[in-house]
Amino acid sequence: MRIVICEDTVLLAEGLQRIVERAGHEVTGLLGDADALRGVDPAAVDLVVTDVRMPPGHGDDGLRAALELRAARAELPVLVLSQYVAVAYARRLLDSGGGVGYLLKERVGRVGDFLRALDTVSAGGVVVDPEVVRKMFTPTVLDRLTPREGEVLALMAEGRANTEIAAALVVSDAAVAKHVANIFAKLDLPPEEGNRRVRAILAYLTDR
Repeated sequence: MRIVICEDTVLLAEGLQRIVERAGHEVTGLLGDADALRGVDPAAVDLVVTDVRMPPGHGDDGLRAALELRAARAELPVLVLSQYVAVAYARRLLDSGGGVGYLLKERVGRVGDFLRALDTVSAGGVVVDPEVVRKMFTPTVLDRLTPREGEVLALMAEGRANTEIAAALVVSDAAVAKHVANIFAKLDLPPEEGNRRVRAILAYLTDR
């Protein structure tokens, strides 16, 4: 997988590069500002990893540059890293469709979680840091789901498959499948709705 990394903290950027390359992927660009990211050919990359706050403006430059690339190439996979829980930024990213992820930088220290996020996002899935998920929960959504269904959907938002959710919650695969079906029903996602798993996560996290 060809990956571009946009991160202005040199130590973190080089650390990400080592993790990605040890996993067998190719880092085709190690960029230090959002303008350089805007210059990337979206057809020549399989996934973009970027910080939200990047030079030159040190605002949401990194996120905006990534969204511009996704506008040029529909649903180009993007994994955003942030030092802060910025709900507004997360919602902007999620609103752009599938193949996106939003992780706090501390999550990168858990190499297994980070690499699983790369795989999920590259496959068109959605990954959201558990802390961001908690910030985005609303009373309306929580009222629609049971506590267990909320736990299942939170793990879905981390990009976990049903078998992984079952292991984490110490329940059977069949129990998880039933919870997932209930979640789809409560979020008004019928069987004919395309990619219901991604849509469930998006509907849940972007509910206002």
